[in-house]
Amino acid sequence: MDIKNKIITVEDLGLLSFAAALEVQEDYFYKIISEKKANRQKEQPTPTDNFLLFVEHKPVYTLGKSGDIQHLLLDQNGLKEKKIEFYKTNRGGDITFHGLGQIVGYPILDLENFFTDIHKYLRFLEEIIIKTLAEYGLTATRSKGETGVWLDAETPFARKICALGVRASRWVTMHGFALNVNTDLTYFEHIVPCGIKGKGVTSLKAELGKEIFLDEVKEKLVKHFLDLFEAELN
Repeated sequence: MDIKNKIITVEDLGLLSFAAALEVQEDYFYKIISEKKANRQKEQPTPTDNFLLFVEHKPVYTLGKSGDIQHLLLDQNGLKEKKIEFYKTNRGGDITFHGLGQIVGYPILDLENFFTDIHKYLRFLEEIIIKTLAEYGLTATRSKGETGVWLDAETPFARKICALGVRASRWVTMHGFALNVNTDLTYFEHIVPCGIKGKGVTSLKAELGKEIFLDEVKEKLVKHFLDLFEAELN
């Protein structure tokens, strides 16, 4: 009999480099996959764990496995001069920026504890962001054919406020979302964000005209995460 564990452990990793946070992600990711493999040999399977990691990254551009390197508009010297790291990753999506004032969420979930549908999973992540932004009076939506969360999506003023890119193996997820809260948006001028030309990028601070406490936003994200996934907090 399958045992579904709908308890999620939330961990705030604070300020970390992309490489250091990736190491933490992969530790959890591969541990859960190992547990799932081991469970096949057991009469009574052990419940697998679920995690939601929050992190704030030092400035870095990351390129998804299907991304185009041409969407990075700086060469090695330009990256060094601006003190921005660059990594190719195994997540979906194209190029994006992570930096100070941005909330990056990395759900490391065994989707077999919830549902086995990656499309639904991505829509749930978007919905968590949409519901969180609604608490700040912002009407955010999806943009047809483009993963992520947008403001004024179907207008000439379309601007992205949250990027998404995930990886899944054996229904275990990693990577996740990046929500611009107090992010310095000038960093996006050196890339074609998510490979989408002609559309802007925004943040909570830019939309509301004031800085927002990251911890306050994280609390709202967790609330909506637990609600949508019908999960409990560890």
